[in-house]
Amino acid sequence: MVVENEDTVDIAELAAVLGPGEISGSQSGHITAVSYTSGDVVPGTGFVAIRGRKTDGHSYIPDALERGALLIVGEDPAPPGFPADRTYMRVADTRRALGALSAAFYGYPTHGMEVIGVTGTDGKTTTTNLIDAILTSGGKRTGLMSTVEFKIGSERWPNNTRFTTLEAPDVQKLLRQMAEGGVEAAIVETTSSGLELQRVCGVEYDVAVITNITSEHLEVHGTVENYRRAKAMLFEAVDPARAKSVAVPHACVLNADDASFEYLQPFCRAPILSYGIQQPASDIRASELRLEPSGTHFQVAFPGGERASVDTPLVGRFNVSNCLAALSVGYLHGVTPEAMAMALEKFPGVSGRMERIEAGQDFTVIVDYAHTAESLAKVLGVLRPVTTGRLIAVFGSAGERDLVKRPEMGAVAARLADYSVITDEDPREEDAASILHDIAAGAMEVGALEGQDFVCIVGRRLAIATAFAMARPGDTILLAGKGHEQSLVVGREKLPWDDRVVAREELMARSFGGSAG
Repeated sequence: MVVENEDTVDIAELAAVLGPGEISGSQSGHITAVSYTSGDVVPGTGFVAIRGRKTDGHSYIPDALERGALLIVGEDPAPPGFPADRTYMRVADTRRALGALSAAFYGYPTHGMEVIGVTGTDGKTTTTNLIDAILTSGGKRTGLMSTVEFKIGSERWPNNTRFTTLEAPDVQKLLRQMAEGGVEAAIVETTSSGLELQRVCGVEYDVAVITNITSEHLEVHGTVENYRRAKAMLFEAVDPARAKSVAVPHACVLNADDASFEYLQPFCRAPILSYGIQQPASDIRASELRLEPSGTHFQVAFPGGERASVDTPLVGRFNVSNCLAALSVGYLHGVTPEAMAMALEKFPGVSGRMERIEAGQDFTVIVDYAHTAESLAKVLGVLRPVTTGRLIAVFGSAGERDLVKRPEMGAVAARLADYSVITDEDPREEDAASILHDIAAGAMEVGALEGQDFVCIVGRRLAIATAFAMARPGDTILLAGKGHEQSLVVGREKLPWDDRVVAREELMARSFGGSAG
């Protein structure tokens, strides 16, 4: 994608930003855009050649030059015959260079506002939105980047990119827009992939928040240890000694109930603020939990003895943890316990998270983004006690992604659901039936029988229709894995798709009618 700016940046200045390296060709001129895709290059662009899993951006340098790129940044030596009137900068890591270049190009937008980063395997989007709600209640003008949406002040629009953490130029462009829009605090949902791939290089984080760490994205990181280490990069990025043009708090907010608590502490340079349910020594602690189908009640204690009574429409113990993470950030900013409790009470939830679909049917349909073994277990655990009939899970696992979690998800569903319909979830260029076989293997390892306890169906619409056809009064059907997403990736094609829309269509086809609740 090409990102253009009304301003220009001097190439000589960028040489200092990108650090030591070989420079070929001209060392003068100004770039007017940044791109990592040669097809988007316009005259005056700075093109950064990125090595991906399938393509190498260095192969597209001739195309970028032909389209008018003024600056090329690469890891290889300058190509033979490189034009003397263009600039080639050779660096050790073009991903890091793209982040640094983008931050400089947009005038370091995070230098003048607070940045709160939220990471974790599950619960990032909900926690990000909860923090936004609490800080807004405290009078802060906020910006938001999340899996579901973007926000500047009161303006919101959907994130249709299918990326939680955008590429560096897009991240910095949005942060620049936030700065120009008067945002005081930007809340940035930050993935391990985004950290590992340097998409947030140049973002000046002030507060880092963890939800939990299990296993995910091993297709990027290779091992669980590498995955944990990538998460830790967010906490290393919080530097209390870094000067900003505005006063900001600095903290690392850790989950005392999670195994990541001990692991992350050595990476924290900022003061640690802990939250938890199980650990009495937590700085911010929930007690007297009352978990109900319609919502959750708990008491929260803050440092210094302040307490608040919280009632939230969010359901499940895991959402208490998400609330505690957000309450911790609110506490850092001096938001009163009463204001925070009111914000949680009014919180409308997040699109595609435990979203109920109502069309007059005599069974319950829930759409949720749960796409890991851990998150699937949490959602099924919440639904079990409020289901009078059978609990049926419709789910899959994405193609060309973490292979380890496939059998794990099959085993979780076999243990916690009464019946599973295993189906597609973005098979990409993998064979869909092979993915379902991998998931089913995990179910069979814990004693489940195909045909009796689960069925494999290629085709997500058919799988949903099959689940609805077998539903009885009092059953709960969970459609897991897609949540808010509005596309299904099959092969190299991104097909229009929304679990919520398809669910309503299939319910109407069975003579039910109505709208979402």
